[in-house]
Amino acid sequence: MKYQIGDTVLLLHSDEEGQIIDIINEKMVMVNVKGVKFPAYLDQIDFPYFKRFSQKKTDLKKPRQYVDDIKKEKNNAKYKVDEGVWLALLPVFDKDVFDDDIVEKFKLYLVNQTANTFSFTYELSLAGETGFELKNEVLPLSDFYLHDVPFENLNDTPKFWFEFSLTKPDKTKAEYYETFLKLRAKQVFQKIEEMKLKQEASFSYPLFEKYPDRIIEEKPDLDKLSAAGYKIYESAKTKAGAPPRTVIDLHIEKLTDHWEKMGKAEKLDLQLKTFEKYYDLALQHHQSMLIVVHGVGTGKLRDEIHALLRHKKEVKSFVNQFHPSFGYGATEIYF
Repeated sequence: MKYQIGDTVLLLHSDEEGQIIDIINEKMVMVNVKGVKFPAYLDQIDFPYFKRFSQKKTDLKKPRQYVDDIKKEKNNAKYKVDEGVWLALLPVFDKDVFDDDIVEKFKLYLVNQTANTFSFTYELSLAGETGFELKNEVLPLSDFYLHDVPFENLNDTPKFWFEFSLTKPDKTKAEYYETFLKLRAKQVFQKIEEMKLKQEASFSYPLFEKYPDRIIEEKPDLDKLSAAGYKIYESAKTKAGAPPRTVIDLHIEKLTDHWEKMGKAEKLDLQLKTFEKYYDLALQHHQSMLIVVHGVGTGKLRDEIHALLRHKKEVKSFVNQFHPSFGYGATEIYF
């Protein structure tokens, strides 16, 4: 049977809600409406959920208001944000087969609650692969629509990456600022429930509160170092730095003799620092390409290097294909 004892039902002829207290037969049930018990045919009742979602709330008679009493509307009522730059997610709801509200997709907005205009580069990656890219500007005290993200994409570990820079350069401010946001499905479900309880239209995540200042590198006080017993040499007398390479091998046993005593995190950190070192040298010596040998293994080192390369402006392209000397264990980088 469609109904069970204890179900709340709507009486179609009187538009009242009651509760089923007994099932008489296949066509009739006993209903209790405000203490009154009576039998009802199944075709005279229905579940009340559609009515609750579809009907408009009755407007209560409001007291007379005068112009001086009317409060000013808040800006950006659509998003609950403070000062800074935020990523806002606006859920778009639909009905499922049971007539329940479900989230179909999210509309993404970049909300700028500062007095500056920012140029930005935006990238959405899903399961480690780039799914969407965009470059544009966001004006002061305004929002910018980015794109729609289907609800099922939450299962692909979405990563929202941004690079910001001031449209009007300021010598006292950083040249650019990078940040990213990783969302997990469980966290988003909690945000949606909180949003419903508070009767809000969206939820937001902060990207930064204030655009960072330029970092001024402090030069060491050579006199203090000398007085402390350190030997100071003129730059012309120092030995030349490490020479550049067109091929760098990041296998841990090639980088240190003490690799057996290192943990996984320490090994990965050393490998990435070595990669950055020779990447910078390749740029300084205007190399056209660089081959990074990372091996096959679990693919962790390869993925970390590829993630770094995607955000380096100097890289024209890179590819991990079969190489006659390294198989599939190397990535070729072209500048």
